[in-house]
Amino acid sequence: MSIEVVRSRVAADMPRVLEDLAALVRFRSVADERVAPASECRDAATWVANAFRSVGVEDIDLVDTVDGSAAVIGHVPAPAGAPTVLLYSHYDVQPAGDENLWNTSPFELTERDGRLYGRGAADCKGNVVMHLAALRAVGTPFPVGITIVSEGSEETGAGGLEALVESRPELFEADVVVIADTGNTAVGIPTVTTTLRGIANVVVEVESLAGAVHSGMYGGPAPDALLALVTMLATLRDEDGNTVVRGLDCTGTWTGDAYSEEQFRADAGVLDGVDLAGTGSVADRVWARPALTIMGMDCPPVVGSAAAVVPRASARLNLRVPPEMDPVAAQHALTNHLHEVAPWSVRVTVTPEAVGSPFRARTDGPGYTTLIESLRDAYGHDVAVAGQGGSIPLCTALARACPDAEIILMGVEEPLCSIHAPNESVDPLEIESIAVAEALFLTRLS
Repeated sequence: MSIEVVRSRVAADMPRVLEDLAALVRFRSVADERVAPASECRDAATWVANAFRSVGVEDIDLVDTVDGSAAVIGHVPAPAGAPTVLLYSHYDVQPAGDENLWNTSPFELTERDGRLYGRGAADCKGNVVMHLAALRAVGTPFPVGITIVSEGSEETGAGGLEALVESRPELFEADVVVIADTGNTAVGIPTVTTTLRGIANVVVEVESLAGAVHSGMYGGPAPDALLALVTMLATLRDEDGNTVVRGLDCTGTWTGDAYSEEQFRADAGVLDGVDLAGTGSVADRVWARPALTIMGMDCPPVVGSAAAVVPRASARLNLRVPPEMDPVAAQHALTNHLHEVAPWSVRVTVTPEAVGSPFRARTDGPGYTTLIESLRDAYGHDVAVAGQGGSIPLCTALARACPDAEIILMGVEEPLCSIHAPNESVDPLEIESIAVAEALFLTRLS
């Protein structure tokens, strides 16, 4: 099938694609019953299954996982001699957060200045509808075997799908796996992601007093738990802003495409006059080294705080782990570091959370080569090779279950999407271009 035919088919299909995206965004599919009813995720899963059934994946169903989520899994057998391609996405989304920070309703797809706004519009419902568009463009019978996997708890990190991969690896057998949950370095710049950082979170709690005491009567010698915690957290970055955890190599370097400081500042929304943290290239810091982030703290709020010495305080820490670093060992190193730097013999409790392994993709197989060619032809632009600071634990689970499969990461996201933040959006042209590339890839791989 020629690129002209594929491009015209996808372009003609875009009104339906955007209708599908609007329908899918309406589901408040947050995999946390404290935020949204479980029925929202179940209904979204049913919608996804029916949508893929309508494009020719007739053998598709909802498979319950150990974390209570439903994975949408479907299969179309490969023609004789053809490979099987697994197309991954997830239909669950991050919570919308404070909806007052959104310019429009987070669960109603809204067009503004050429972009489409809504929670999950990019991450990752935009990739769900991209897969649908690509399969409609290819048409049935498919030239390759197709396995559909759409996850229902990716954003919570509960691990249901990874456990399913381990217990039923036959559901995921494939020659090539396309993980559509990343994206381009910029709008219009086709990109493949070759590395992911892992994750090793902990919660650290500090206790120093039986209860709060008057800061005038006891302040000074009374050990302030909040000050102790702040002192401990300050040791996790050096004076230049580099992450430093005792026992971890925090000096890695990136060998792929560069990430300019100017582009990073724009992508991250760094305020004018504020320096970036750390030394080395931006790519080194964001793709090749550990990075420590304080995600939250429990301590008295400013409004309503009293003149008292704080008896206990806690923080949730996020440690991103580069490829080739063991996340369990990194978590242990972080735990030991926090105990070692605690001042005044305060009581420290470090509670580990689930870890996710980092990932490095193969780049020497026919799938990777075919996808690079397809992206280049779809965009008319050279393909960038990038890492990603985020984590997708499923990649490591699939690599274990299908050691011979090529795992390739791409998708409709780019920095302007503001995924996980208020006013998440997607550029519909990115959905269209990635769908063209994927349709070309499926056709050529056969």
